[in-house]
Amino acid sequence: MTRRLISSGSSFEAEIGYSRAVVDGEWVFVSGTTGFDYATMTIADDLAAQTEQCLRNIGAALEQAGASFADVVRVTYVLPRGEDFPQCWPALRAVFGEVRPAAMMISAGLADPRMKIEIEVTARKRSA
Repeated sequence: MTRRLISSGSSFEAEIGYSRAVVDGEWVFVSGTTGFDYATMTIADDLAAQTEQCLRNIGAALEQAGASFADVVRVTYVLPRGEDFPQCWPALRAVFGEVRPAAMMISAGLADPRMKIEIEVTARKRSA
């Protein structure tokens, strides 16, 4: 079984010591991903915009791993303000509406006060 590390180029990965994703055989584990645009290391102030950027970041990691959102089996959402979660639903439904992975939402503080959401996913690549 092979293990492969995927990086997004985020400065956080090098500073903290983690990978955006780890591929282990048919499994893909995508780290908690925030709404930063990793190319510019900027982040929108709007929760909906951060959610969409999280999903773009996760989609890029899944693609590098040879997977897609259709392969996601588990997702965890973390928001500092749980009552804001409904603002994320349109973007989440657009990506996961047909996939319907097992999911959990946690309300907790995030590492940077600008962060309004963090999303972690686990995917299992389908056999061809």
